[in-house]
Amino acid sequence: MKQKITACIITKNEEAKIRRCLKSLVWCDEIIVVDSFSSDRTVEIAREFSSRVFEREWAGYAAQKQFAWDQASNEWVFWVDADEEVSDALRDEIIRRFESGSLPDGFEMPRMVHYLGQWIRHGNWYPDVKLRLFRRSAVRVSGRRIHEKAEVDGATERLKNLLFHYTYDSIADQLDTIIRFSKLSAEEKFSSGKRCRWTDLFFRPASIFIRGYFIKQGFLDGMRGMVIAIMNAVDTALKYACLYEMQTAGKTTNSRSVQ
Repeated sequence: MKQKITACIITKNEEAKIRRCLKSLVWCDEIIVVDSFSSDRTVEIAREFSSRVFEREWAGYAAQKQFAWDQASNEWVFWVDADEEVSDALRDEIIRRFESGSLPDGFEMPRMVHYLGQWIRHGNWYPDVKLRLFRRSAVRVSGRRIHEKAEVDGATERLKNLLFHYTYDSIADQLDTIIRFSKLSAEEKFSSGKRCRWTDLFFRPASIFIRGYFIKQGFLDGMRGMVIAIMNAVDTALKYACLYEMQTAGKTTNSRSVQ
């Protein structure tokens, strides 16, 4: 008997992108949307595609995704972000693979980013391989505040066709995201005992730029490739700067308490 697939998406004010995402998932056996009380038309649009739309207070990325997976009626879960789209070729590849017989415990797939009006085909963003299709019984969520991901205890297989990612709407949108996520990333590092050294602030951003722009040939994406490499370096620098701020604040507090 063919294995059934549940698509899961979490949302918050995604009316500009959610329709495209959901239209690319209508072939799935079930669609679940977990919304964090959007103030726009996200929920209204989602209900055009699914009767299984939940509204839930934001509990963090990992917890919100786990809640969505727990609502699935099927063993197989296809995780898709609201700003993503399943390409026709990827859809057909998944359907063929599920009709072919025995399956692993999870499938990875390459993701291609649409940035500043163009598809990015080089650098740190391509191919951005993600584990998105998996058996619920074999998966666990790692990560706490951000950078949560699904990890499968078992065999995985990499699909060939693309998941499309319509990322930042503008440079300003990208900067807002970098600033917001830098603090969350620093909090996660700080709580796990990591501390910032001067080498982190100097060498890590430089390494990120060199790897993306030169080693992974981001320059082949023209000016966009340069912008991506710079912004990735800025992202890394800000994470460690925020971490340094936290550890400095801790030292200051301890110093005052001693006095």
